[in-house]
Amino acid sequence: MDAFFASIEQRDDPSLRGKPIAVGGGGKRGVVASASYEARKFGVRSAMPGFTAKSKCPDLIFVKSHFDKYREASQQIRAIFLEYTDLVEPLSLDEAYLDVTENKKNNPSATLIAEEIRKRIFETTQLTASAGVSYNKFLAKIASDINKPNGLKLISPAAAIAFIDQLPIEKFFGIGKVTAKRMHKMGITKGADLKRLTKIEMAQRFGKAGLHFYHIVRGDDNRQVNPTRIRKSIGAERTFFEDLQNFDAMWKELKPIAEKVFRYMENNENFGKTVTLKMKMPDFQILTRSKTYTREIKDQAEFLGVVEDLLRNHWQEAGKVRLLGTSVSNLTKEQGSIQLEFDFWE
Repeated sequence: MDAFFASIEQRDDPSLRGKPIAVGGGGKRGVVASASYEARKFGVRSAMPGFTAKSKCPDLIFVKSHFDKYREASQQIRAIFLEYTDLVEPLSLDEAYLDVTENKKNNPSATLIAEEIRKRIFETTQLTASAGVSYNKFLAKIASDINKPNGLKLISPAAAIAFIDQLPIEKFFGIGKVTAKRMHKMGITKGADLKRLTKIEMAQRFGKAGLHFYHIVRGDDNRQVNPTRIRKSIGAERTFFEDLQNFDAMWKELKPIAEKVFRYMENNENFGKTVTLKMKMPDFQILTRSKTYTREIKDQAEFLGVVEDLLRNHWQEAGKVRLLGTSVSNLTKEQGSIQLEFDFWE
């Protein structure tokens, strides 16, 4: 989907259309969850601090998030996908892989299917979507970003290698900023440069990820589209308007977050063995501490006690925090890890 959260807000409020908007908070603690394309022209991006976004775009309008509306639209879009194939692997509320090799419409053209789905999405939700079409996940994902917004890109098997050879390293899905910076220092700026490394050299320089890079730079990606994609944790976190500086203040805020996580586990009968505490400091450094048990924690009082002990034992390592969160992994049913939402600070 194109600027999903922001597009929904513009759809539902005509006064926001054509204007640079950001879903999230614009104060010193705010974070951008989604930015309209009008705002992106100024360099505003998701996960950017609100004050930074405002400095890049002085006319930026901040809009409160409405996750109920985003989930509703996501469900409508998912229903459209399932009319074409059951092989749908959601990555988030606004993105998914579809395998249409065999499809319910008996349409032999993936490109025509993608166009039809995009049309159906707009007719149903008044939102635009972009699609990438190719023979594997890596290439389809890369293609989906090329003609945004409201576009489609096909990378055929015959064109794939030439395309990858010229693809900037920063555009490779799975290569982050840190790794890209390392590659640039090594003289690797595009796919053709990366392909010169042998499999052993890839592994030596980039570890396990290097083997993945070795294959994708050659157009090889055999990962299946998995409708029951394994996810590994349930968690929630929240950013605070002011730094928290002592245990009592931190626990007061962390307790309801932990309670929300436990309610979700209880409602879904999906409990975990590993509990993790997350603390983000004012300089944006993140500290995590975990404790693992030999059994799932199914009692709320016990779960809250574990979270409280983790905080009590480690809060001084952070000193001050701007964000607190907790998550549970090693789940009974590793089929639906989720990050539970809290509204962003204004």
